[in-house]
Amino acid sequence: MTYRNPHTLMVQGTTSDAGKSILVTALCRILARQGLKVAPFKSQNMALNSAVTPSGGEIGRAQAVQAEACYLEPDVRMNPILLKPNSDLGAQVIVRGKAIGNMKAVVYHNYKPELLKEVVKAHDELRKEFDLIIVEGAGSPAEINLREHDLANMGFAEAVDCPVIIIADIDRGGVFAHLYGTYALLSASEQQRVEGFVINRFRGDLALLQGGLDWLEAKTGKPVLAVLPYLHNLHIEAEDAVAQQQLDSQQQQLKVVVPVYPRASNHTDFDALRMHPQVDCQLLRDINQFQGADLIILPGSKNTRGDLAWFKEQGWEQLVQRHIRLGGKVMGICGGYQMLGEWVHDPEGSESAPGSCQGLGLLAIETTLQGEKQLRNVQGHWAGLHKQDAQANLSGYEIHVGTTAGADTERPLVYLQEGNHHRADGARNADNTVMGTYVHGILDESSLLDSILIWAGVEAIQPFDYLAHRASEIDRLADATEAALPISKLH
Repeated sequence: MTYRNPHTLMVQGTTSDAGKSILVTALCRILARQGLKVAPFKSQNMALNSAVTPSGGEIGRAQAVQAEACYLEPDVRMNPILLKPNSDLGAQVIVRGKAIGNMKAVVYHNYKPELLKEVVKAHDELRKEFDLIIVEGAGSPAEINLREHDLANMGFAEAVDCPVIIIADIDRGGVFAHLYGTYALLSASEQQRVEGFVINRFRGDLALLQGGLDWLEAKTGKPVLAVLPYLHNLHIEAEDAVAQQQLDSQQQQLKVVVPVYPRASNHTDFDALRMHPQVDCQLLRDINQFQGADLIILPGSKNTRGDLAWFKEQGWEQLVQRHIRLGGKVMGICGGYQMLGEWVHDPEGSESAPGSCQGLGLLAIETTLQGEKQLRNVQGHWAGLHKQDAQANLSGYEIHVGTTAGADTERPLVYLQEGNHHRADGARNADNTVMGTYVHGILDESSLLDSILIWAGVEAIQPFDYLAHRASEIDRLADATEAALPISKLH
């Protein structure tokens, strides 16, 4: 079969979290290390983890990581459609980095034919600038109810006429049923464009798998291109699922708890804590699992007032108040920062029905949700509590609606560079036990993280560079993938 776009390769999966984003990240780094101009692409991403591009657009976090694997800055064309769920029935729709409004699922489904044109246009623009485009699918191509107007899997592959690899996670069990069942549910033309299969996260003796590999190839006529190994403690920023694993350490001195409410967003803010050898960071959905903490951090939210109501209903408000009385510290990021204040107002219904609700009252601030979403990358330094904090620099990003004001903003958390001036962001209470900021990624820079850990109670900091660790993990993934899947197999 001859493809119109032989230098666009698409990775589709049998299920969500099968390894699509991981394989795309690996292929991007492998190809970029060979000196090729390669770019990632995902037509439609549904995720509450997002990133801000240098142009001020918003894309899925996974595509920003894949751009990093290509040694590129993220670009809105790499993820032309981003869906951020704000209810069980609808989501905010972001096209080329800018929100165009909220849509119910049925309305969005009927709008897909128009969006497919935008998706193909973004892909074709990238193809003119790069040697190779590595495309990530979404969910599974065998979801029959979503086949009509599909723009995320085979619908996109057929629109741009590119080959496809299908990946499955053997660690879930039933890998051959997943692969064969997915292939069998494709149309004849879709089956033709499948170049082969990849099995992900295998541990054990490969010889024990050979009978199944032979059977699959005989049944489909398609090769198994690679069996990728299970990589213990691999850290690649997650697309959306809340990662629960914690690196083993006998030196943990600080316990951090992050409550995970229904629309919690950008949980990658806490990856640096989860990786730090002195920190036990737990992301908890169930308040009954809470067993004490030194620091509680409220994460961002796609629906601040709705998640705040849930937070109170679950009993977290009383728990946080008791935690502070016992000497604990509290921090909020973005939506979590807004919740720490006295009131959250949404007069225009930016996130949900118009109205106001009382916050947790831990900071003397009020937030009004209105106007356009603020999207920007930022740099600056922590306002600090100690002399050494003057060197605590930061780089991060803002994704939020509205403004926050009040007495506690006179004690800002950070100063952000804007031209020749600095802009204050965040707030602290008079006792320095509660603080908040709009800056996502504030914990990633090692010097600032050290200062916050000292504030939270760590006495002697062990050096840990999260950004360097994250970069080395991309190379570790690429090395393991290249050993199992030589690029020559994809030519």
